[in-house]
Order: sequence, then structure tokens, then C-alpha cells
Amino acid sequence: MSKFLNVIVACAENRVIGREGKIPWQIPEDRRFFDATTAGHPCILGRICFESWRGAALEGRRPIVLASRPPGRGGDAGGPPAIVVRTLTEAIAAAESIPGEIHVCGGQRIYEETLALPRPIRLLLTLVHATVPGDRFFPEWRRFAWRETARRESADAHYRYTFLTLEK
Repeated sequence: MSKFLNVIVACAENRVIGREGKIPWQIPEDRRFFDATTAGHPCILGRICFESWRGAALEGRRPIVLASRPPGRGGDAGGPPAIVVRTLTEAIAAAESIPGEIHVCGGQRIYEETLALPRPIRLLLTLVHATVPGDRFFPEWRRFAWRETARRESADAHYRYTFLTLEK
């Protein structure tokens, strides 16, 4: 059986993941979860995500950036340089040559392409129980036959949210 591709995302009930190049909420517990989960692993992400995530190459992460043009240095400041590729197939091949679990970290187009792949996917989803305005969306994941392997409810002063682990 193929190794899981770990898709890690926080999205609102209306599937929003971004607004004007930023995450539309601040949830420290989710940020800690994301950082701890991806530390020490190859992370596949798009150019905009890479440029906006200053710690992409820190804590042992190896960023693999899908880009049609070279990214700025935002995400590799202080860490190893990113591997830049043009396709998801190239990104997965590069990630498979690096020790650790592969994490797909966004954005919208990369999530869409990844969920369409005919291979095992583990979805590490932080579902924010709110409807928020946005311009970037996570694909409709509910249409797939997932097996829930973990669930934890949580909240902060602004949002209720659920940490879910789903596998297909």
C-alpha cells in the first residue's frame, strides 16, 4: 500500500481557508498543532503559501514549492532553500526522496489536485465552526468516503473548532 499523503488544513464550515492571502482567523492552538505536526517533514505548498509562511523551512521542514515562477524568500528565511517544482507529481516525487511523512499544506489548487489523486490520503482537518468571508476554499471533502480515526473538540475566546483525522 502507498504511503499516506497527509493533507493538513484549517477551514471554516463554508470551506473558506483564506482571504486576501491570509488565514482569516487566529487560532493559536491550531497553529501549534500545525507547526508540531509538520516539523521535521517535507511540506508541499504553493508559492503564495510559501511566501506568507515565514517558518516553512524551520524546525526541520523541507518545503517543496509548486510554482510557475521562482518564489520569494519568505518561507525559507533562516532555513534550507525550498525545492521548486512545476507539478504536483514532481512535488510528490521530491517529497518521497526525503525522510519523513509528506504533508500537503495548501493552497486551494494544490488541495484540489491532491484530493483527486487515487492514493491513500490522511486529512488532518481543523474544522472551524463558523461561516467566514473568504476568497480561497478547501475542496468539498465530504463527498469522499472517509474513515474517522480521531476527533477532538476545542474552543478559544473567538471560535469553536474540531480537530479531525480522516483517512481514505
